[in-house]
Parts: sequence; structure tokens; C-alpha cells
Amino acid sequence: MEVVLNGRELTIEQVVKVAREGAKVALSAEAKSAVIKAREYVDKKLAEKAVIYGLTTGFGKFSDIFISEEDTRVLQKNLIMSHSCGMGNPLSVEVVRAAMLLRCNALSRGNSGIRLETLQTLIDMINAGVNPIIPEKGSLGASGDLAPLSHIVLVMLGEGHAEYKGKVLTGAQAMEKAKIPTIELAAKEGLALINGTQIMTAIGALAVYDAKNLAKSADIIGAMTCEAQLGIKKAFDLKIHELRGHCGQKDAAQNLLLILRDSSLALDSNPDKVQDAYTIRCMPQIHGASRDAIDYVYGAVTREINAVTDNPIIFPDEDEVISGGNFHGQPIALALDFLGIALSEYADVSERRIERMVNPQLNNGLPAFLTKHSGVNSGFMIAQYSAASMVSENKIYAHPASVDSIPSSASQEDHVSMGTTAARTAAMILDNSQKVLGIELFTAYQSLHLRGKEKLSSVTRAVFDYIAKSVAPVEDDIVMHYEMVKFDKMIKANEIVKVAEAVCGPLK
Repeated sequence: MEVVLNGRELTIEQVVKVAREGAKVALSAEAKSAVIKAREYVDKKLAEKAVIYGLTTGFGKFSDIFISEEDTRVLQKNLIMSHSCGMGNPLSVEVVRAAMLLRCNALSRGNSGIRLETLQTLIDMINAGVNPIIPEKGSLGASGDLAPLSHIVLVMLGEGHAEYKGKVLTGAQAMEKAKIPTIELAAKEGLALINGTQIMTAIGALAVYDAKNLAKSADIIGAMTCEAQLGIKKAFDLKIHELRGHCGQKDAAQNLLLILRDSSLALDSNPDKVQDAYTIRCMPQIHGASRDAIDYVYGAVTREINAVTDNPIIFPDEDEVISGGNFHGQPIALALDFLGIALSEYADVSERRIERMVNPQLNNGLPAFLTKHSGVNSGFMIAQYSAASMVSENKIYAHPASVDSIPSSASQEDHVSMGTTAARTAAMILDNSQKVLGIELFTAYQSLHLRGKEKLSSVTRAVFDYIAKSVAPVEDDIVMHYEMVKFDKMIKANEIVKVAEAVCGPLK
């Protein structure tokens, strides 16, 4: 597969293909023409000695200092060297590849003034698998992701470090082994390469893609817990959800009804109880609210991956260079804070469902902690502890980063978004929530083993049988960690969704 960039039509699914599956990247003919046209305009302005921010002036607080033409190349290199201030562990290869792709897409619109050969170098790095080492911390998300993006450009210059074919090399070594010539930056190019929101948006794009898949997994797992709890599925009747009108709620209810349609455990009524606890009865409302939030974030990220976010922005046809603020990460910061909150709720409600299955006072006749030999065995007691720990951790991570701001650059940049912090915390919440839902899936699997799989719906029975291929029901205490890791991997690989949809068709 080849992803062809024109700056306007990139999809989150294509980002995933490049970031995770190694899809190749190319520029459209339209993009090449636009890039060349913008660069010709920049060269014309340089020849005229026009005073334009970032072309013939310094940056940030130094924007009132004129830079001569002979010093512009030094200025661009110094910009990259001085801005490479990242700290912490390296970002994952998939995030780095996604960020490089998004920067290429933004530059391909022809509003940045970069040379075509410089942009092609970045594309060649993606296609060859030269993945710069980018420390995860250091971005304020205001003048874009200046620090982390600078670490990408270092490798283009033959500086810094990169991962290439599984080894970490110097930038010069990686580029040489990949047979990609290093570059010398021309006027405007350093700023064009680092003044954007591509790190936060790359993390966000991958996270929201996984969040969409997690929403389906949550409905399947919740349906299995509903069966384990002898739930009343009449609460999912579409008539009541139509009355409220929220799309996510209706979709979750429809999924639950489809998954449970032929269950002998979850019925329309139960003579022993009138209604279920909220974690069962209100699944469409809880899951649905998170679904609607995820859809909002998906739209915001889709717009951002096709946005021009550097500064100044060049309009060759209008003979204008406008210094604005498209690099400010606030639209993504707010969205990714919202994503983190939405995902934390999946874990929150999931942990409470786990508690209902293991607690003998709440689990409708199942043995305490789902073990037949209590006292000698602890069963699933500490699995619930582990889930509760991660839910508590999520509550800390879910504090919105976007409500904070620390002025920088001598207060020239006096409001910042903290969008990359929002992205990183959303990704951590996603990981925790996948793990908690994996523990719920393990707990539901054990519960349904005790109930008898012959009573399951055709969909949940298929999921049960798939799990049974690699995980045996727990009879006596085992090291639970190893099994919990298997369930985490199942969730991350979207395996149970594929199994369920093979039986019931596409879920919402």
C-alpha cells in the first residue's frame, strides 16, 4: 500500500498503515507543484530583502532582529540545534513515524515555503525506516511541538540519533546506511519543519484509532458480564434510547442487543429481580457517552492531520506572508484531554463490573472470587485489586493538561496549550483502560465457565471458545499475571471484536 499526500485527504486509518504497518509514502503531483511554487515565492522575497518573520528575522522574542541573507542558513541550523531540548524516554517508533508523516502532509499543502528536496528527504526517511530518537518530554504545545520535532530534523542534518533496522545509530550513520543524503537547511526550512502540532496529533491519532476499537470491545465484554450477572437486557430496548437521542448511547444499546440476542443467561426479565445495578443497566448510557466523546476527538484529529500549522504561512497567489498562530495546540489539547476522560470512564465502569462478579454478595450465586475452593485459593480477588489500582491511576492522568499554561520566550509566547502532555496522558489512560477491560474479560470468562457456556449467546460463545484456545479456566490458584497479559494483548490486537463480528456482522 502507498499513501499519497496532498495535504487535504489523509485519514487516521492511513496514518495507522504508515505508522504500524510500514506503508510507503509519496507526494501527489499537485503537492509537488504547490511546494515548488511556494519555495519560488520565498526565494523571490529573500532576493527583495523583505522583512518577514522566520525568513529574515530571528524567532520568538528575537523576531525584531533582522538576519542577513548570508546568515540565514546558520540561523536555520542553530534553530534546530538549540531547540533540540527533549528529555525522557524515546517516543515509540509508531508515534515517530506518524509524526513524520503528518509533518510531510502539512508541508505538502504548499503554504510553508520548504524546498521540495527537503520534504522528499523526510519522505525517504519514512520509507527507508530511519526513525529519529525523540525524547517524549519537552513540548509546551504552543509554538507547535518545537523540541520533539527538532529531534527529527537533527537526523536530516546528520546529527542526533535514529533507530534503523532495530539498531540505534547516530543520525549520520543511519542516513548513510539508508543511502539518504543529509541536507543543509535553507531560509525558512528549519521553522517550517518544527513549527507544528504533529507530535501531539500523532499520539492522538493512534490513540483515538485504538479508542474506536476499544469501544466495540467494551460492549462485547460488558455483554459477557451481563450474562455472568444474569442481567436484564430489556434495559437495552432501543425505544428508551431513541427517547434520549444520543447517537453513542443508541449504538451501544444496539450492539448489546445484537450480541445478546440468543442468550439464555441475559433475558428480557428475571423473576428474581426487577432491575440491575447501574453498571449493567446503564451500559448504553455510560459507554455511549464515551463513544460520543471519541467521535468528537476523531473529527478534531482528522481535521488537524490535514491542517497547515506552521508560521509564518505563505500565500503565493495573494502575495502575502502572514504571521499567525496555527501552531497553537489548543484545539487538540482540549480534544485529547476529553479523550483521556472518556477512556478513563471505560475503565471505571469495567472495574465496578469486575467487583460485582467476584463479590459473593453481588454476583447472583457465583462462588466468592470465582473459585470453588475459597480459603485455600484466592481466585480473582487480587485481579480486582490490580484493576482498581489502574482506575485510580487514571484519575490522576485525567486531570486536564490544557487548563495549565506557563508563559515562555520572555512572555512572547504567553499562553501555551500543553497539548502534548494531554496526548501522552490520554495514551497512558488508553493503556490502563485496555488492561482493565482485559481483566474484566478474564473475569467474565471465568464466570461464564462456572455458569456453563451452553447458555451463552452465539456471539459470546464464539468469544469464549476463542479465549479457551489459549487460556484455561482457573481451577486452583495460578500466577494470574501471565494470563492477564494474554487478555491485554487480545484487547490491543482487537481480537475479540473480529471474532464477535464474524458471528453477528459489523458492530456499531
